[in-house]
Amino acid sequence: MSAAIAILQPGPQTSVQDAGRLGFQAFGVPVCGALDPPALRLANALVGNEPGAAALELRLAGPAFEVTGGPARLALTGADGVIEVEQGGETRRFGPWRAIDIPERARVRIGPLKASGSAILAFAGGIDVPCVLGSRATDLKGRFGGHLGRALMAGDVIALGASSLDGPCLELQNPPSLTFGGALRVVLGPQADAFTEDGLAEFLGTAYRVSREADRMGLRLEGTPLGFRRGADIVSDGIVTGSIQVPGSGLPILLLADHQTIGGYAKIATVISADLPAAGRLLPGASVRFIAVSVAQAEEARRAQERAVAQQIAALLPVRALARVDLEALLRENLVSGVVSALESDEGRGAMDRIT
Repeated sequence: MSAAIAILQPGPQTSVQDAGRLGFQAFGVPVCGALDPPALRLANALVGNEPGAAALELRLAGPAFEVTGGPARLALTGADGVIEVEQGGETRRFGPWRAIDIPERARVRIGPLKASGSAILAFAGGIDVPCVLGSRATDLKGRFGGHLGRALMAGDVIALGASSLDGPCLELQNPPSLTFGGALRVVLGPQADAFTEDGLAEFLGTAYRVSREADRMGLRLEGTPLGFRRGADIVSDGIVTGSIQVPGSGLPILLLADHQTIGGYAKIATVISADLPAAGRLLPGASVRFIAVSVAQAEEARRAQERAVAQQIAALLPVRALARVDLEALLRENLVSGVVSALESDEGRGAMDRIT
């Protein structure tokens, strides 16, 4: 029997996501999938899965759960956060970017995420939920896929796929930086000509703030409204992840993984695919600017990102064993308060003079 996790506390929004539901947008079905695809690939590599295997995506904070039916191996990527593992009255704490073996009946808690609004928690064997239209991703708006088409709730039991935990736990030697530089690169269009010159200059010249209306579908941005040449409405056409729609209010909406498949508002630009993970990690209140680049520059940025992820996966190594320090024993020895200076005696001063 494979292991499972019993959800004790679900976190703000924990859902099953994979590489996405490709090939169905013509039928009105969003791609969905992980907001941070490189984090998904790295997490799966750490636990020995295929790159697009289903994992849990965490938003703002992680869940608490108990491992049942056998041991499990997991890895957290895409954010800084503390993983607490409690068993037999003892609590151990681990960081992200490494695999961790969890014994059966141990309880795991992942607290608030740091430096990121989303993260990936992968398990060896993946998440064993039904495959719907070629994917296990949760469509939260359509209410299908993943676990019952919704975010996880307390009391849910999520089965894990069969896996072997015989090999060593792996870790990422040089985790990618999560520091957001404040800017996202965009390719202008496809309806950039719907905006005035001042509107375009405003879009590229000022900073916006991510509003509280931010979810997996998109981020509403606050700032100076943009001016239109002929209004916001267009004949509805296709939307891709990263499209920046501007409705009649003049305030941009950056569309993410759960975006609708068509829309009738002018799109001033599209965030390049290499910067979509950073966009997916943005938190409400974050400041963001946009920098226009060419299609060729966008393609090179994506190739560079792919090379970096491949190199990180190729460089995975077994977790370095650290000697366990008995802090209570050290404190009993009273090492700090018992220290005296060798210079407090004439003999000590003479010895130091001879050394120097």
